[in-house]
Amino acid sequence: MGVLSHLEPKDVFYYFEEISKIPHGSGNEKALSDWLVKFAKEHNLEVIQDEAYNIIIKKPGTKGYENAPVVILQGHMDMVCEKNKDTEHDFEKDPLKLRVEGDYIYATGTTLGADNGIAIAYALAILASKDIPHPPLEVLLTVEEETGMGGAQKLDGSLLKGRILINMDSEEEGKLLVSCAGGVRTRHILKINWADVKKELCAYTISIRGLKGGHSGMDIDKGRGNSNKIMGRILNDLLNSLEFELAEINGGSKMNAIPRECDAVILINENDKEKLENKIKEWDSILKNELSASDPLVSVTLNKCDKNIEKVFSKETKEKAIAALMLIPNGIKTMSMHINGLVESSTNLGVVVTENESIKFESAIRSSVKTLKYAILEEAKTVAKVIGMELVADSDYPEWQYNPDSKLREIMIKVYKEMFGKEPEIYAIHAGVECGLLSEKLGGADMISFGPNLYDVHTPNEHMSISSVQRMWKYLLKVLEAIK
Repeated sequence: MGVLSHLEPKDVFYYFEEISKIPHGSGNEKALSDWLVKFAKEHNLEVIQDEAYNIIIKKPGTKGYENAPVVILQGHMDMVCEKNKDTEHDFEKDPLKLRVEGDYIYATGTTLGADNGIAIAYALAILASKDIPHPPLEVLLTVEEETGMGGAQKLDGSLLKGRILINMDSEEEGKLLVSCAGGVRTRHILKINWADVKKELCAYTISIRGLKGGHSGMDIDKGRGNSNKIMGRILNDLLNSLEFELAEINGGSKMNAIPRECDAVILINENDKEKLENKIKEWDSILKNELSASDPLVSVTLNKCDKNIEKVFSKETKEKAIAALMLIPNGIKTMSMHINGLVESSTNLGVVVTENESIKFESAIRSSVKTLKYAILEEAKTVAKVIGMELVADSDYPEWQYNPDSKLREIMIKVYKEMFGKEPEIYAIHAGVECGLLSEKLGGADMISFGPNLYDVHTPNEHMSISSVQRMWKYLLKVLEAIK
């Protein structure tokens, strides 16, 4: 018996649990894609698997819906693979360890993959059904959404006939998403000039822990600390306080997740140990004060480094690396003047990693206004030029503009009001969903995004409301029933 086998609707939770057994992090979706092909064939459904491993499964309309417009149900296969430091889990091989606590489903020590496994589960439950009324369906499940929407970019739009699309990648019940930000990913690359280690120096690790992190679009307005930027402030302060060498900086794991942790290995003369300890205690106090509301568990610690440090950054590389942490743009840049409370433009320094030849600083830029997106990109280019770094920009994807004449929106508002006695909230989001790219591919299809309540997405505390999954399942079925 599965962990979720007692939950209703049975098929939805059955397929969600089956998906959780198959590793499907971004770039590792082939096994899940192949499993979906097998599912379609077992149910005698037409299936297309393209070279990118995107999946399209087609099902005719049920009785009375044979001539209804084709509806695309859409989600993505990949999940963000985040785990706690003390969690032993191989995202390439291990199944997720699901657990139920009250109304919520969690994965132990890791992200849950409800973003966007619940879309797959909804779609499969409908495809497998024999008694759910619905128009002709095309289920589109894409790959690499979380790392730049690579699957949607490679999709051949001519494979789909539908011009009505219901995206199921939203995370708040009662809200209908009608517009989203476009984005571009950047990598600042700083070439390392190495220097020999002076024998009299001792190595210490400065560690930042206890930050909440979160989705770099959804949570950028919550004032949460960015561990990479914080480390820049600490190291910059140390430059003015004592002599030290810098051997490595590593923080964050995904450019589209606000980084929760960062480590820097520095080397000092043992005579300066007390001064360094006092500085770290001072920063621990500063951050606990600054982030008392958003990240009350933040901590900065200093520990003896147990690595054998054989080389350190040259003085020039050290100063450039710290300058990059200080100057690479991060956080909210502009707020929308049209939609109250909507972040219009932002950027997130999500990853810093020290490699053999270079330090890489990876950021995710977002904006619902194309020119502002490119303005932040120009800012990033200027920082690269001033410091002397290479800048690589890729995964540029378009924004999804509001459609004032959406018939699908009218249907979904009407059904929601009939079911729940109130109108849903119509909103735009400061995060990328695939609707921008898919609108281009499908010639301006009528689109809406919705979903059940998900919490702490892209973190190991990610969880999903069971009762919300149930309500939004019934809502989806009523919406499909209303499209004729």
